[in-house]
Amino acid sequence: MEKKIRVLIAKPGLDGHDRGAKVIARALRDAGMEVIYTGLRRTPEQIVTAAIQEDVDAVGLSCLSGAHNHLFPRVVELLRERQADDIVVIGGGVIPDADIPGLKEAGVKEIFTPGTSTEDVVAFLKTHVGR
Repeated sequence: MEKKIRVLIAKPGLDGHDRGAKVIARALRDAGMEVIYTGLRRTPEQIVTAAIQEDVDAVGLSCLSGAHNHLFPRVVELLRERQADDIVVIGGGVIPDADIPGLKEAGVKEIFTPGTSTEDVVAFLKTHVGR
């Protein structure tokens, strides 16, 4: 039996809007993945601790507050510090195109902006998560 992909969906920082995160969580579940949703207003430290405790394959970060350039790289950095850099980190939200190269350089594997289909997110994870 093939092991399911486990994904942690998290809302870092003070952003209080989680509709998009919940849509992605449901789409991933519908695609056969196991999904853990951390809820709103999590610190990078809380997200990384949960990711390690839950033994996830990927972390999906959602940010609409504009703090993505700090929060997303911090999650990647903390995963590296805890020797968990095999966990794929993806991000989504209202992220300017100009910020995407820097986020990828910092270790975020992919950024999904408004209008991305849920099928694209599912396909990316199925392709990039090593199981």
